[in-house]
Amino acid sequence: MSTYEMEPLMPEEGNKDLEDLAIDITVKATNLNQQLKPQVIEAIGNLVCSMNCYYSNLIEDHYTHPIDIEKALKEDYSTIPEKRELQLEAKAHIEVQKLIELNIKESDFLSPDYIKWIHHEFYTRLPAEIRQVENPKSGETKEVIPGEFRKTHVQIGRHIPPDAEQIESFLKRFQTVYNPENHSKVRQIIAIPASHQRFSWIHPFYDGNGRVVRLLSHAYFLKIGLGSSMWSVSRGLARTVNEYKSLLALADQSRKNDFDGRGNLSASALLEFCQYFLTTCIDQIDFMSSLLKPESLLDRIEKYTYEEIEKKNLHPGSFNLLREAYYTGEIERGKVSQITGYAERQARKVLTKLLDNQLLASDTLRGPVKLNFPVSILDSWFPNLFPEK
Repeated sequence: MSTYEMEPLMPEEGNKDLEDLAIDITVKATNLNQQLKPQVIEAIGNLVCSMNCYYSNLIEDHYTHPIDIEKALKEDYSTIPEKRELQLEAKAHIEVQKLIELNIKESDFLSPDYIKWIHHEFYTRLPAEIRQVENPKSGETKEVIPGEFRKTHVQIGRHIPPDAEQIESFLKRFQTVYNPENHSKVRQIIAIPASHQRFSWIHPFYDGNGRVVRLLSHAYFLKIGLGSSMWSVSRGLARTVNEYKSLLALADQSRKNDFDGRGNLSASALLEFCQYFLTTCIDQIDFMSSLLKPESLLDRIEKYTYEEIEKKNLHPGSFNLLREAYYTGEIERGKVSQITGYAERQARKVLTKLLDNQLLASDTLRGPVKLNFPVSILDSWFPNLFPEK
């Protein structure tokens, strides 16, 4: 099989609808990142990382409750084996995403070695009992070796990916074509869904291809400066999972006729997947922008805070500190009395309760405090972020 078999690798240039979507993403993602203080962005980034993991798991039909994800990050695992396995899977995803975010500037992020690295880092964090994949036809179980490309022929539905010995050559072609340095800013964004589909077409691993490609798309957004640490395309893909999987599969198909591009695969199906993916990105950026509007977010925080004060879970003056942390990014402890309007002893009680409830956090015992977003407040502060299955 020749690498020509996966052409076209990109939609044709000059498609106004696709280019408009790419421009819209650039503007909206940039605005979203600019409306908050760095400390608040970091806290929301941690929340979105968990959200990305939650929805990526859901796409694989693995449901892990956000509370269980939060516990896993504290190494508080369930005694139920199946639940513990899902917690370990979620923790692995979050740790690998954070590794990607740390090294993306220096990485050759589309290379076969980098793709192996993502897979290796994820699967080495999983217990052996869930590093298994079953052949649906033979029933044979095979262990997934972290970071190792498959060594045999596979068939995914009706699609037959390249033979195992050809994976490296297909991925080198993949790396060359989708290298952001070879594209304009607009075409870089269009390359993300195109590479997402064609990676799935290559199917280099026995298992984990979907998770790896979603992390790879996350890395691509980071690489071109539109980092999705404030929003998650996986949320949108999971909410339309049947359409996502259907369009991925349709773009595996051969060219329909002489009007369907000049490559081996369907150009119109690739275009349709790219339109779907970029529209989903915009939908998720818009969703997070609406949640993070200062007036509406602070209204929800205020309502929650006064309800908790009535329940005696927080002290009066708490909202003053939360609002100040939102606007300034962090609060020096010496200013707590001034912000709450209380004497120093009572002001310390207000602060201590907020820290105990994890609504504020600090890197050190005496350092400045900043906003934090524990799972307990998600329904109140960020409605619909984590709907039930």
